[in-house]
Amino acid sequence: MIDLHCHLLPGVDDGSANMAISLQLAKEAVENGVTYALLTPHHMNGVYTNHKADVLAQTEAFQQQLDEHQIGLTVFPGQEVRINGDLLDALDQDDILFADEDNQYLMLEFPDDDVPTYTTEMIFQLQQRGVIPVIVHPERNTRIMKHPDILYELLEKGCLSQITASSYVGTFGEKVEKFSRQLIETGQGYLFASDAHHLPGRKYEMREAFEKLTTEFGAELAQQYEDNAKAIINGEFVPMNQIRQIELKKKKRFHLF
Repeated sequence: MIDLHCHLLPGVDDGSANMAISLQLAKEAVENGVTYALLTPHHMNGVYTNHKADVLAQTEAFQQQLDEHQIGLTVFPGQEVRINGDLLDALDQDDILFADEDNQYLMLEFPDDDVPTYTTEMIFQLQQRGVIPVIVHPERNTRIMKHPDILYELLEKGCLSQITASSYVGTFGEKVEKFSRQLIETGQGYLFASDAHHLPGRKYEMREAFEKLTTEFGAELAQQYEDNAKAIINGEFVPMNQIRQIELKKKKRFHLF
């Protein structure tokens, strides 16, 4: 199993605080069935900056620790990049890490409660450079939850989306679980990732999510999610889903008479 979004690097963001915790998280990942992980510390989110050169060195050091402790996890350097006005400059300065070595798939994050007004233009500029944005955890973005057409339109333009496994199994509450299911049902999900942190409720639940996906939507879709994750990390083509819009329930008017 491949995990394309986790915060296992020690002491770089709000994930693992130290190497001992990172090694414990890695053990939990392996126990959950994960054998390959893209390490995605926050980058350019207004709080954390993790430059490409630093992440490359830190990932190599972490892999050495994993090997020394005989933990069967292979890790790759990446970033969870917050959409921001300096993103294109960071690309020009070679300070961005992608999910693949061909610099095609970018793990792109929005603020928790917003999608900036310049998003469509930024996505266009990225795509002009041959970049395919993979929008991470859209199911937890409160603006997208209220206005799901925002995500639908970005996917129509060629973006991909990554749903957090814990969201789908209910760890973040009933609303997030329901919205995750709606995204999957309408073809607006492409893969699961753990988004594991050393925080309450941010653990590995990949196996549980895949078991639930198989039960609710069938083994074929579960295999597709696994295949998509593998294709992304290998820099290969990901087939676009047949997507449809989420139908919002219209609120009934309150009649006084």
